[in-house]
Amino acid sequence: MPKVSEEHRVARRAQIVAAARTCVVEQGFHKTTMADVIAASGLSAGAVYGYFKSKEELVAAIAEEALSAVDELFATVLAADEPLHPAMALERVLNYIVAIAERPGGDITRVALQAWAEALRNPVVMEIAAGKYRMLRSRFAEVARRAQADGTIPADADPEQVAQVLFGFVPGFILQRLLLGDITPESYTAGLRAVLRD
Repeated sequence: MPKVSEEHRVARRAQIVAAARTCVVEQGFHKTTMADVIAASGLSAGAVYGYFKSKEELVAAIAEEALSAVDELFATVLAADEPLHPAMALERVLNYIVAIAERPGGDITRVALQAWAEALRNPVVMEIAAGKYRMLRSRFAEVARRAQADGTIPADADPEQVAQVLFGFVPGFILQRLLLGDITPESYTAGLRAVLRD
């Protein structure tokens, strides 16, 4: 049997994740089945199940893909030498979320919204989502620590509490963007700055 290269395995896995994301965007999380993903991927059932044993594993892969990209953005934001206000970091994250939502292959934020709802009834998805969102919230805590070092926020602020609030703005933005469509990262963070009188 010929040996499959790592490059081939990575490409095949990405093909399956893209097919799953498209199915979830079009049909919703509940209606999407492994059979749908197999059909959309153009691969055999054995090939798909060789990478993912369940729909929950596919959800984890989709979340990993999206959050890895956001984590890379945080690395860039935190590497800059300029003073970093948390509202500025939030705006950059939201702009990036919009950019990845508008990529071909389906709006990943629709998948995120459905995964949040699914997490409330499915402990496996809850565990996956909680892990990913803890990671994202920890990056906001890094932003808060950096803002303290820059003197942008008070030194006595608790970075974990700041992170809880900043993270909470992300689902609110995504929900309004999907349901109302009249929101931008700039308008959202302008409202935040107005509330904070910043």
